[in-house]
Amino acid sequence: MIKSVIIEDEKKSAEVLAQLLQKNCPEVNIVGRAENVKEGIELIRNLKPELVFLDVMMPDGSGFDVLEKLTDLKFDVIFTTATDKFAVKAIKYSALDYLLKPIEEEELKIAVKKVLDSKKNLSAEQNIKFLLENIKHGDDQYSKITLPTGSAYEVVLVKDIIKCEANDNYTNIYLTNGRKFLVTGTLKHYEDLLPEKDFIRVHHRFLINMNHMVRFMKEEGGCAVMSDGSQVEVSRRKKDDFLKKLM
Repeated sequence: MIKSVIIEDEKKSAEVLAQLLQKNCPEVNIVGRAENVKEGIELIRNLKPELVFLDVMMPDGSGFDVLEKLTDLKFDVIFTTATDKFAVKAIKYSALDYLLKPIEEEELKIAVKKVLDSKKNLSAEQNIKFLLENIKHGDDQYSKITLPTGSAYEVVLVKDIIKCEANDNYTNIYLTNGRKFLVTGTLKHYEDLLPEKDFIRVHHRFLINMNHMVRFMKEEGGCAVMSDGSQVEVSRRKKDDFLKKLM
C-alpha cells in the first residue's frame, strides 16, 4: 500500500477522487485530506505521505505554495487542475504528472501506475524543485526540461537537443554533447511540449531543432543535415511546412 493524501479545496471533488481511487487503485491508501494551503502543509508534515494528490488552485494560494513551504519533499505528486495551461506546461517540463478535472478513471489509473513504477528506482524530489524553479520563472519559455529515462531524471538544456526520434511509445533524444537518451513519452508528446518556434516535425519518426540544422540537401526529396553530422529525411508530406520554417 502507498500512503497518500488529497489536498483539494472542493469537498465534492475530493470525495469523487477518493471514490475513484478506492475503486480503481487498491494500492493507494488515503490517510488524510486537506482543503487549503495551510492545512495541506500541516497534513504533509504530520503524516509524511508517499503520494500527494495536489490541487493547483486553492482559495489561499496554489499547490505550488504548498510545495514551496516544505523542506522535506520526499514524496511523489500528482497534480489535479481544471484549466491552468501555464501550470500544466510547467508540470510537463518537470516530468511530473497531472490530471485534468473532471478526472477520468483510465487517466487516474495510468498516473498512479507511473508513480508505482517509478518508485522502484526514482525520487521525484529534484523534479519538484525543478518545477518550483520554472514556476518562479514567470512565463512558459523554459530553458531546461526534465527527461525521464527509466533509471534517472535527466535535466537538460532545451537548446542542446539536436533532434528527437520516435521509438514506439518512447523517444530517443540526441544532445550536442553526443549523449543519447531513451525517454518515456511519444514523439508527439515532445512535439507538443518543445517550443514550436525552434522544433519542427519533418518526418513521422523525427522532430528536429532548426537551430542545429546546418544544411538542407534537395536530392531525393530532401534531408536536413544536423550539427552532429546526422542526416534526417524530410518527408514529402512535411516538406512544405519545413520549407516555410526554413525561409
